[in-house]
Amino acid sequence: MSDKTKLDQLLEQFNSDSTTAKELKAAARELVLEAKTEALTAKQQVESKLEEVIEKESQLNNVRDRLENRIKELTELFAKETIALEKITTLTAKEAEQKLLDVLDQQLASEYAQRIKDKEDVIKAESDRRARAILITAMQRVGTENVGEFTTYTIDLPDEDVKGRIIGKEGRNIKAFEEASGVSVEIGEPGEPTVTVSSFDPVRREIAKRAMEQLVADGRIQPSRIEEAVKISKDEVDKVIRESGEDLLFRAGVTGFPQEIIDLLGRLKFRSSYGQNMIEHTLEVSKIGSAVAIELGADVNIVKKACLLHDIGKAITAETDKGHAEAGAEICRRYGISEEIVTAFESHHTEKFTSVEAIIMYLADAISGARPGARKEDYEAYVNRIKILEEIADSFTGVEKSFALAAGKEVRVIVNPAEISDAEMFKLAHDIAYSIHEKIKDYPAPIKVNVVRETRASALAKPTK
Repeated sequence: MSDKTKLDQLLEQFNSDSTTAKELKAAARELVLEAKTEALTAKQQVESKLEEVIEKESQLNNVRDRLENRIKELTELFAKETIALEKITTLTAKEAEQKLLDVLDQQLASEYAQRIKDKEDVIKAESDRRARAILITAMQRVGTENVGEFTTYTIDLPDEDVKGRIIGKEGRNIKAFEEASGVSVEIGEPGEPTVTVSSFDPVRREIAKRAMEQLVADGRIQPSRIEEAVKISKDEVDKVIRESGEDLLFRAGVTGFPQEIIDLLGRLKFRSSYGQNMIEHTLEVSKIGSAVAIELGADVNIVKKACLLHDIGKAITAETDKGHAEAGAEICRRYGISEEIVTAFESHHTEKFTSVEAIIMYLADAISGARPGARKEDYEAYVNRIKILEEIADSFTGVEKSFALAAGKEVRVIVNPAEISDAEMFKLAHDIAYSIHEKIKDYPAPIKVNVVRETRASALAKPTK
């Protein structure tokens, strides 16, 4: 029975007239005695719990002291063993640490290679998703034809007698022509009624070609007539240059350039690079750059004008020893072209970009030059690039032989299976590709690196005698 119930009963007895004082005192005394008994029991229980807690705390302290002592012992033992190991192996702690790291690096090669592959896959997927639509759309909007890259013109003559008139008495006519036009003239071999004019300056070459055709058609070939023909041809070519420059700006949708700049752009009509006509290449770069700039939210006007001017220095490369980018920048500054436009194309061969527009201009030029069918390489440059690619691949440990394939767009690397594992192939391919990127700056298209690891086993079955 609870204390509250007993107390309630005591109160009922107190209120009852039949209950005596003696009975009440006895009931109260009994109630107080029970309360004391319960309080004493509770106190004993608390004291017992407290003793248990104190005992557990003491045990924990003992465990902590033992652990601290053990850690101290292990630290001292590790130091002693390190000193002993150095004496036995003659390796310092740093050398032993490096040796251990080398072992770990080799063991983790598989994981490292897999991570590289995974990262490359993620980057490729993301970049393809974001760039494919922009670049393919830009490339589909334009297209140029290849033209032959040459430094000479060969003109057919009506007969062998014309050769003598071109040469003149004691060679005075041919000398007068070369002085007036600034080109070299070569007469065809006997039986070949041809004459060839050659010059590295495409404008001079065009003027000389037209003048020679006029003289041959007219039949009157003499110094005074030669000077007149060259002057007429120069006026014709100047007119073509101006019309070509104005037509280029009209097709590109650009206005506001000084006439001197327009004329220099028109000179690109007679210039080609890697078999690509410079006027068409310039227009192609401008269209690609504009398309990319629109998609990326860059300044389209700056990109378009920078693309139009990026190769203007090639119009005068025969007259200067500077690179065409530097020469073009000087010309544009001289005629008041905005510095934002000049800096956007000035470093398109050094890759020192100063703005987003400069990067877009560089990419547009690279796309124009690298897209399939855009350019042709000369034989010497092709052979040299193939040689460099194979030398880079052969310089890596474990490579037995490398082959540059697909006109230098693929490098196939054969490795020694005893030195390169399957996992290490991914890292090797990555390292070779990175080395190619660092050492070859002006390759026209992406170069794929394929690493091949093959283990062969053979046996000979001899017939029974």
